[in-house]
Amino acid sequence: MPTVSKLAATLLGALAFAQGAAAFTISDIRVEGISRTEPGTVFSHLPFRAGDEYTAEKGTRAIHALYASGLFRDVMLTQDGDVLVVHIVERPAVATIETSGIKAFDKDAVEKSLRDVGMAEGRIFDQAVLERADQELRRQYLARGYYGVSVKTTVTPLERNRVRITISVDEGRASSISAIRFVGNKTFDNDELADLMQLGVPNWFSWYTKRDLYSREKLAADLESIRSFYMNQGYLDFKIDSVQVSIAPNKSDVYVTINMTEGEKYTVNDVRLTGDLLGLDSELQALITLEKGEMYNAEKVKNVSSAITDKLATLGYAFATANASPISDAQGRTVDIVYTVDPGRRAYVRRVNITGNNRTRDEVIRREVRQYEAAWFNSDLVKLSRDRIDRLGYFESVTAEPKPVPGTRDQVDLEVNVKERPTGSISLGAGYSTSEGIILSAGFAQNNVFGTGNSVSVDVNTSKSQRTIALSVVQPYITPEGISRSWDVYDRSVDLKELEVADVKYDTRGFGVSWGIPFTELDRVFLGGRFEMTDVKSNANSPWRYQNYEDKYGDNPMTVALTLGWSRDSRDNSLAPTRGVYQRLNGEFALPGFDIQYYKATYQYQQYIPLSRTWTLAFNGEVGWGDVYGKTDEFPFFKNFYAGGIGSVRGYNSGSLGPKEYDHDPYDGDSDNLGGDRMLTGSIEILAPLPGGDRTLRVFGFLDAGYVWGYEGVGVCQYRRQSMSLSDLRYSTGIGVAWISPLGPLKFSIAAPLNDKDGDDIQRFQFQIGTGF
Repeated sequence: MPTVSKLAATLLGALAFAQGAAAFTISDIRVEGISRTEPGTVFSHLPFRAGDEYTAEKGTRAIHALYASGLFRDVMLTQDGDVLVVHIVERPAVATIETSGIKAFDKDAVEKSLRDVGMAEGRIFDQAVLERADQELRRQYLARGYYGVSVKTTVTPLERNRVRITISVDEGRASSISAIRFVGNKTFDNDELADLMQLGVPNWFSWYTKRDLYSREKLAADLESIRSFYMNQGYLDFKIDSVQVSIAPNKSDVYVTINMTEGEKYTVNDVRLTGDLLGLDSELQALITLEKGEMYNAEKVKNVSSAITDKLATLGYAFATANASPISDAQGRTVDIVYTVDPGRRAYVRRVNITGNNRTRDEVIRREVRQYEAAWFNSDLVKLSRDRIDRLGYFESVTAEPKPVPGTRDQVDLEVNVKERPTGSISLGAGYSTSEGIILSAGFAQNNVFGTGNSVSVDVNTSKSQRTIALSVVQPYITPEGISRSWDVYDRSVDLKELEVADVKYDTRGFGVSWGIPFTELDRVFLGGRFEMTDVKSNANSPWRYQNYEDKYGDNPMTVALTLGWSRDSRDNSLAPTRGVYQRLNGEFALPGFDIQYYKATYQYQQYIPLSRTWTLAFNGEVGWGDVYGKTDEFPFFKNFYAGGIGSVRGYNSGSLGPKEYDHDPYDGDSDNLGGDRMLTGSIEILAPLPGGDRTLRVFGFLDAGYVWGYEGVGVCQYRRQSMSLSDLRYSTGIGVAWISPLGPLKFSIAAPLNDKDGDDIQRFQFQIGTGF
């Protein structure tokens, strides 16, 4: 690379010719020395063309213009007769950019930041740009608290006028916060204020949360959290006077000092509305939740503003404002709050634009949108649209925001942006156990086949305990109105002895089809049918009840059942909800004229309540009821309900809670779990994402309860109907982790039974792959 002095000398030489050459008429212009640059690019910077008169002033302008383009390292003008010759030496191109030693940042993020300042492969090399890239990289490290970072850049010339840029980084050790001091706080102590901050001194979990690593962005957010906390406690005059961040000489220890003035606590004296209320005075007044005499709370003040603008937004006023102006009386320590309402102009939606869907077809998303084009803007419909798209389960995140149309005053575009997540999985497995021998399993599930929104799943398992061959297809839209259809074909063999439930086997083969019909935005009814043949295989060691059942109804009863159902779903997301309610009622009715007549129904209720931006309280309850009619006097055991396990009452073995029949040997204490035709389960969970994680990885604590009632064995060939009693319920509590993995939803839990009784089968650690509360 030529030095600055050499470039200056070259430029002076070129200017000397440009200024000293006599004027002449240019018959032609010849460009020499270019390899990458198009001749037209050079000509575009010249202030003359063939046939023009060359003058010293034009030559000087040409030299400056070519240098200013940034494409050329050397430029010279010479005269060959009446031909003007432009001699060019191009700047080198960046062949490769190599980085080493970068661990604190993602490589793609670093390359993007370099591109943002103009440094990228294939671009013209510029030393000034390289220096800016160097400074930008240092800035990012300093923002992360790496004050001992060292960055070295090397430029290596290559053939064909190219260069290789090498960026070597010695990150050093990230600076850790040694202490956070508060000065001026009288009402709240240091520990209370420190709990409000993301940053903090090292603790046992710092290796994961990185909360002890200093960051300017996190400190700014923490200061805002402290300010909001005081303002919510009535301290209207609170302010942060200054913040000092000092670094020890070792560049590893950081000390943060926050100086504040708390001020006095204020109470609300009066709340008024002013501005253009559109004749909705009483309706907007009803949204004010602040009362005279209560402590000033900035969050409640903001919530009232949001409630007013949300109300106006449902009427088409997409950009309405309701600015709150606190007018304080320092002497009386009271505050009047005046809301100035400006609805703006009513707007209608010009277009709905969908972005981010690289795989999912546009129509799959658009058919869930309830805010229509050319209609008045309605924020309730926008929220409903966002929730319906999120409930599909195809996306990690969904946003729907109105954007004003440039050049208009009454039009907006609804910008729907999605971030897709993997919706398919393939699993292959093989194993061996002394009890089951070789076990092979394979599965395929795709919830968004070819981006159509249709779902297909295939499941194959050769396990002795639960052998399965099943195919399922779901089409959510077989009509434009949203009628869905699902059908499945299956052959499932269950060995209850291998599952440690009872010594009996049954093999169910069948197929079914069901249609779902929406009748509101949240409600859907289901109608369908199912044909099944169940091959029952009991033996002398099976529970007497199962042997008797086979004697009565044969070892291969056939049924045709009508299926009915209803669901209502207002959750914000189907896989990791944080708010909303989900209800499901399923019924199954075996038609007369076949081997057995029965009916069964289940009802499930789930509710999710956001406690904060991260914490969610969840309730789940399920009740099941089954019975027989007609010539059938005994509920089919292969339709029984079971309770216990991670899908119902954690801490107890799967299917172990309920009626039992003790083994034929009364002295070994073993028993068979019979299941039952009555079921009640419930659960309460508190969920939160792991620190630094997203909603796909959450921790939870839980309290479970449940039991199953039916006929229990009381002697040889003798059974007694259990009466349903809440005193039979088993309880457990524990903690767990839920992860929406590429394999599907996973749950792990560690539970402790609270009231286990003799004969209960305890299982403290459990996991589940698939959906479930």
